[in-house]
Parts: sequence; C-alpha cells; structure tokens
Amino acid sequence: MLHSARSLALALAACTAAAGSAAAQDAYPSKRITVLVSAGAGGFIDAIARIVSERLSASLGQPIIVENRAGAGGNIAARAVARGEPDGYTILAATTAMAINEALYANPGYATKEITPVAIVGSAPEMIAVHPDNAAKTLAQFLKPADGLSVQYGTAGNGTGSHIAAEYFFRNVAKAQSQHVPFAGGAPAISNALANQLNSIVVTMLAITEHVRAGKLRGLAVMSAKRHPAIPDVPTLGEAGYPDYYAASWGGFFVPSATPAAVSAKLNAEINKAIATPDVRARLEKLGLELMANDLAATGNFFQNEIKFWTTRVNAIGLKIQ
Repeated sequence: MLHSARSLALALAACTAAAGSAAAQDAYPSKRITVLVSAGAGGFIDAIARIVSERLSASLGQPIIVENRAGAGGNIAARAVARGEPDGYTILAATTAMAINEALYANPGYATKEITPVAIVGSAPEMIAVHPDNAAKTLAQFLKPADGLSVQYGTAGNGTGSHIAAEYFFRNVAKAQSQHVPFAGGAPAISNALANQLNSIVVTMLAITEHVRAGKLRGLAVMSAKRHPAIPDVPTLGEAGYPDYYAASWGGFFVPSATPAAVSAKLNAEINKAIATPDVRARLEKLGLELMANDLAATGNFFQNEIKFWTTRVNAIGLKIQ
C-alpha cells in the first residue's frame, strides 16, 4: 500500500511538472522581448539579430527590441544575460566568441555553463581581403610583401573568431610575420579597410560579401573547404597552398541555462521556423550565411564541440586576456 501511494505521488508530481512546462510554453511570450547583441551595430551578428528578430516578433506576437551592448569580446552582453531572469524575455545574440571566451578570458564575469544556446542560425567562413589598390593580387604575394615588412591585418577585436583564426593561420600555418590591428567591432574595421587605411582585413565573409562583389575590397582567400557560391571568384586557402585549414564564425541566440525547457524549446522551434521563411532565408543567404536548423540537443552539442575546437587554437597561440 505504501509503495502504491508513493508511486501515485510520483506520478502526480510528474503530471504536474509536465502541465507546468506546457503552461509555461503556452503562456510564453506575454510581453516584450529584448535581444542583447554582443557587438556593435553594423557587424554580422547585428544583421542576423535584426533580420531574425523581425520575423520572430511577427510569429510570437510580441515586440522585440534589439539592443547593441558591445564590449569585452561579447562578455558584457553575455554577463547581462547570464545574470538576468531565466524567463526567455532577455535573449543574447552572440557569435563564435562565446565558445572562444571559455579559454581566452581568465575571468569573463560569468561561467559558460550559465548560458545555453537555443539556436545557432548559421555560419560563414572567415576571409582575408585587401583594398583594390593593394599591390597583392594573390595570397602568396600578400604573405611575401616586396618591402619585407610584416603582414598587417585588422579584425573586429581581440579574441574574436576572426582574430584567433587569422593569428593561428599567419603564425602557425603560413609562418608569416604578422601584426594584428584590433578594432571595437567589425564595422569600424571594415570602414578602415574600405578607406585603404589597413593593409588587410580578416573578418567573416558575411560582413564584407557585398563590398567584395562591388569591387570595394578584393578577397584573397576564404577559409573554407570549397569556394563559396556568394563569392565564387575568391579562392580557398587550399587553392592558395594551405589545405585543410578551415575557420568560420557563426551567430546564434542564447538564454540563461535555468530558463524553462519549454521556453527554450519554443524559441528553438520559432527561430528555426523564422530562418526557413523564404524572405528571411534569402536575406541571410545573400550575405553569405550557411544556415543551420538544429533541435536543442544538436545545438548544444555543436556549441560544446566549438568550445573544444577554439580552445585548441587559443592555447596554440598562447593568447590570454585577464
């Protein structure tokens, strides 16, 4: 009799929990949602956040405010979300930096386990590009400048995916003398490159595809296994003599890890639905983004694998930010 009573109690508890979870999902969202972008306006994650949020707002029936909160390699925005209410009303839009910062920062101000991805929208390979007036027409020419000076490259900032990918390539793969010029976001780095104030720029191709197409920048190499259909004239690193070196930056949405599973599941489903919408898909793919639509489990596995991938590269170049 005691065993039966205990079993009944457990069954009732499970039903109550399931009902509560379903209720949370059905009730969510009931008010405005804020998306904190981990970088400044004009960067690729800003574009992803705004394009997806516009469609997400329509499907969820609630306004979504997109707020840029750049700084500390994305840690300022990530910290705010990690410490925020785990209710799905404050969402982080962030990049590969979320996987890199685990190894890069001695104290990012939050623990990676405190945030969890609900959707990785897509990724785009990194690209090395120069101003059209640059004498280098190929990567080989760029890596061996006639003046004998070191290679100078600008990125969206210290510790970004572009920075780690570029420094690892120049130092460990190409064995070239190089100098990193960090900027406070992708937009100012790109502006300097367009003004021919930089020797080169290394950023995700998503951020400069239109400039390359327009002839305002010259792509020297894309860090992918094959040429990208958005910029088919730009060769891969493999074609330039450096096979098997790939690097890509991705963008996605995160919530506090304590967020109810039903809310996270709803966000995952709605974001996947949003990026499958023809107009949203077309806008993102036009920029060069390779879209991803995974369930929560696959999204979590992807993020954990990315932490391992980037930790290897961070440790290899000996980079650490206090």
